[in-house]
Amino acid sequence: MAGQAKKKYAIVGVASIILVAMVVAVTLGTRNSDTENSNSQSDVSSSQKAIQTICASTDYKETCINSLKSKAGNSSDPKELIEAAFKVTIDYLNEAVKNSTLLEELQADPMTKLALDNCKELAQHAIEDLERSFSKFETFDFSNLDDLLGDMKIWLSGAITYQETCLDGFEDAQGDAGEKMRNALKTSMELTSNGLAMINDVSSVLTTIDIPSFTNRRLLSEDVLGHGIDNNNIPIWVDAKRRELLQATPSTIKADLIVAKDGSGKYQTINEALNDIPQNNNQTFVLYIKEGVYEEKVIFNRTLLHLMVIGDGPTKTRITGKLNFIDGTPTYHTATVAVLGDFFIAKDIGFENAAGPEKHQAVALRVGADKAIFYNCHLDGYQDTLYAHTYRQFYRNCQISGTIDFIFGDSAAVFQNCTLVVRKPLDNQQCIVTAQGRKDVRQPTGLVLQNCSFVADPAYFPYRFQLKSYLGRPWKEFSRTIIMESFIDDLIQPDGWLAWEGTFALDTLFYAEFNNRGPSSNKMLRAQWNGVKELQASRIERFLPSKFIEGDAWLPITGIPYNPGFIYPPPVDDARLKYSSVAPEETKDLGTGRSKDEYTARPGSKTDNVGVISPSAAPSPRTSFGLPPVISPIAAPKQTPSSPLDWLLGKIW
Repeated sequence: MAGQAKKKYAIVGVASIILVAMVVAVTLGTRNSDTENSNSQSDVSSSQKAIQTICASTDYKETCINSLKSKAGNSSDPKELIEAAFKVTIDYLNEAVKNSTLLEELQADPMTKLALDNCKELAQHAIEDLERSFSKFETFDFSNLDDLLGDMKIWLSGAITYQETCLDGFEDAQGDAGEKMRNALKTSMELTSNGLAMINDVSSVLTTIDIPSFTNRRLLSEDVLGHGIDNNNIPIWVDAKRRELLQATPSTIKADLIVAKDGSGKYQTINEALNDIPQNNNQTFVLYIKEGVYEEKVIFNRTLLHLMVIGDGPTKTRITGKLNFIDGTPTYHTATVAVLGDFFIAKDIGFENAAGPEKHQAVALRVGADKAIFYNCHLDGYQDTLYAHTYRQFYRNCQISGTIDFIFGDSAAVFQNCTLVVRKPLDNQQCIVTAQGRKDVRQPTGLVLQNCSFVADPAYFPYRFQLKSYLGRPWKEFSRTIIMESFIDDLIQPDGWLAWEGTFALDTLFYAEFNNRGPSSNKMLRAQWNGVKELQASRIERFLPSKFIEGDAWLPITGIPYNPGFIYPPPVDDARLKYSSVAPEETKDLGTGRSKDEYTARPGSKTDNVGVISPSAAPSPRTSFGLPPVISPIAAPKQTPSSPLDWLLGKIW
């Protein structure tokens, strides 16, 4: 068992090498057009030059080069290089199988064993993200290139996050277990970061050379999500039933499966129903959960694709639990509901963690599903209510309540027209709405809150000036949170943002507020850290839903209410304001925007990694309630080349 777990950790690292090989296959074109310099560089094989070129864009250049050159030989053939990457994978696996000492040591302490069990699951998720990224690249369609690269970036980001989440679980373990695991994952994390850096650079080059359909996002009538389109130019994964159900009332719902506590459905519990849901489905499957309080831990696993869950209303259909950190459950597994299957939609459901005030972290909902949607849902808890863990997520007309870090994680998540309800903490606590956890500067992740309302729960309202509240704090080094066009009531402190510990991440975080309103929207007394930005509308645009989560490609077709751009007319640039200068880190997740020549010649860089702390372990109060939402007012054809790889090589090099 320990050997198998070790094998999984090794795969996380070496599977990253596959990504290196992917981009090497692209980079190999340099060798075909570089004959002028071949005499002066005769001592370096074409394969070695290709590896050096592609590794130059990474933060961990030495790891990148060493992981490939031992198996690449003198080959300059893309297929052979990819095969070499698989051979490296086998070598890593063999080495890992021979060394199981670490895992045997980590099994001794109970909390460490739980952390290790988490890592087994998280490592598998990371492996799957790397594998599907490779598969996506291997079968790419140039008319779909923009979505292809967008998918790869978010999935590689997920692989980074899963490895970091594994390490987070060891922070309360005894001894040096956490340090040992960090050392074990060091190479895999560096290689995954390198893979993301390479894909970002490829994205940048393709934008520079104006590849068809890449610089212009495809319309809804074109293929999205890789599932094809039907005769009516509608993506196959979106059937009429899904759109009709979004407008349905409880009396008109036509569900595939019904759960009802009163016995009027096929099952009385949600977990019983899970076995009847088709796996890896390409069509919408509707699970209707009738009114009732369901005390269950529910996991919608990764095989439950295109699942739509509908309730009778967020205060009527509620899923609740009490798992918490103090009673021995790692934060990751305290979630009452975990959503892991892509293309998930929840409507009119309440999610709750009702752990008591001394129970510390207690998650109501954890989301690790790509292109997940939550519409008119309530998420109630105290500390760590919503774990927006990975991938692209969209929340519309939702109410989220809590005290400490109650929206946290490393997804690319947009909250539109949502109500963020700050609840009364314990007397020794202060409240923080967000704790975004971006680990790598190239990750396309962050929290975007648009046209939301920051308000106090009635029980907290009398204490809002005594027990302080803040918009957010940086959980990880490159934490990124954007608050735009929102109502910020007087519960938020004038400085707005709270430090995590000392000066950690104050220079590297990216926080911005834009065109907000309300008593605490004034930014005159905001924290003056380097990472707190004053941005013009032109720089905020990239965080609009249509761009940040590619919302136009997958949201409107579902029928979910959705604003792709600004909801209110953006203010014109103000000459009296001192706007923040554009630092290179601001757009690293988009690609560098350099030319082809710069891409193939520039030197690599090295960045230091800073150790960070997991979300606060402070205790939190309890109960659930049904506070009504305070919603703010709402104001190219496909072309398939005959030889994609040759076409790309010819265009770039």
